[in-house]
Amino acid sequence: RGLPVLSRDGDRKLGVVTSLTVDASSGVVSHLRFRAGRLRGETVLAWEAVRSLGPGAVRVGPVTAPDVVPPGHDLLGRRVLTEAGVEHGAVLDVAFDPRSGRVLALFTTRGELSAGRMMGLGDHALVVRAG
Repeated sequence: RGLPVLSRDGDRKLGVVTSLTVDASSGVVSHLRFRAGRLRGETVLAWEAVRSLGPGAVRVGPVTAPDVVPPGHDLLGRRVLTEAGVEHGAVLDVAFDPRSGRVLALFTTRGELSAGRMMGLGDHALVVRAG
C-alpha cells in the first residue's frame, strides 16, 4: 500500500497503490488496485500489467480495465480463521514473488502461515486450513 504507480517508462505518476487482490484458492495476486486521488475512483489492473515492482514504485504497462473485476477484499488487516472457525489472529503482511504474484507466506498476529494453507478470502475473514 502507498507505493506510487508509474507508467511503464516512469514519466507519469498514475496514482498510489491501495491494495492487491489475492485469489486465495490459487495463492496468487490477481489484481493491483490504485487511486489517482481521493475523489477519483479506484483503478483495477490485472497483475499481468505490472512491469516491475520495487521498494520505491510500481511500473505498469497499458492501463486497461480487466474484463472481469473480482471483489476487492484487502488481505492486510483481515481476520484469519481456520476452516473449523478457530481464530488465528489477523494478517499483518504478505510475502509474494513480484514477478509471478505467487503468495509465499502470510505474517499474522499469531505468527507465520504457509500460503498453501489459504482456502478462501471474503468480507468476513481469510479462511485457512488447520495445521
